[in-house]
Amino acid sequence: MSAVRQSRPKSVKSKIRRITKVSISEEIAKQIINLISNGDLLPGQRLPSERELCEHFGASRSSLREALRCLSIVGILNARVGDGTSVAPDGGRFLRKIVEWRLITERHDVENLMEVRIALEGISAANAALRANQEDMEKFRDLLAKMKLAAKDAKRFAVLDVEFHIGLAKASGNAVVFDLVSMIRSHLVRVLPRVLQLPNAMPLSTKEHIAIFEAVERRDADAAREAMHAHLGAVLKRYALVDKENDGASAPAREDVPTPHTRSRRFKKIER
Repeated sequence: MSAVRQSRPKSVKSKIRRITKVSISEEIAKQIINLISNGDLLPGQRLPSERELCEHFGASRSSLREALRCLSIVGILNARVGDGTSVAPDGGRFLRKIVEWRLITERHDVENLMEVRIALEGISAANAALRANQEDMEKFRDLLAKMKLAAKDAKRFAVLDVEFHIGLAKASGNAVVFDLVSMIRSHLVRVLPRVLQLPNAMPLSTKEHIAIFEAVERRDADAAREAMHAHLGAVLKRYALVDKENDGASAPAREDVPTPHTRSRRFKKIER
């Protein structure tokens, strides 16, 4: 095993090119990412020493350290005092930070985020129907019982609503879906309480959640997906009503907001 470790850095160093661009630290970071994506640097593998990297990049130690620091911040590398720098064991932390940064720095309207959410949560509901265990089922039953009791408390209902959807994503067994659903929901948190203020919004939402749960309990993945699409399509239409009211309009929800059935057909292709 020690022989393999010693031979690795040689192949990596042979593929490093001298830096010629103005932003040296950025170019170093790009090269390291390329080495990882090409499989020349493997998850958990240690990088060559700083002295060797500086020599092969043709860069100063300060530029190299800046690049390594940036890659460590976003989770691509792990830097430990006395243990050198190594490639992160998995890319989950990196993916989460990049998506979070994208959501924070760019303006995304509710409709766009909801479209992504419908696709993702259709997958999580279908997978939960196949993979949820008895403990998951008991948790869903408990949440639904609490939602019925919170029918007049929008704030409490919203918390339970989030727990239900996050629970489904976790029960789906897909860590990427779980991370993305969690992030998107955190950026829609301001919308839900307003939507729940509409007449009958909470009783209707409770019925929709029950339909999702019953499909999951029957282990019917297709029905769970359809029920989730129907629920989130209804949520989007309710949001359109709230949006119109905030603009001072009395007209019903926009005609260009797709119905749950048209959305369901659209997102089946995405999930496949």
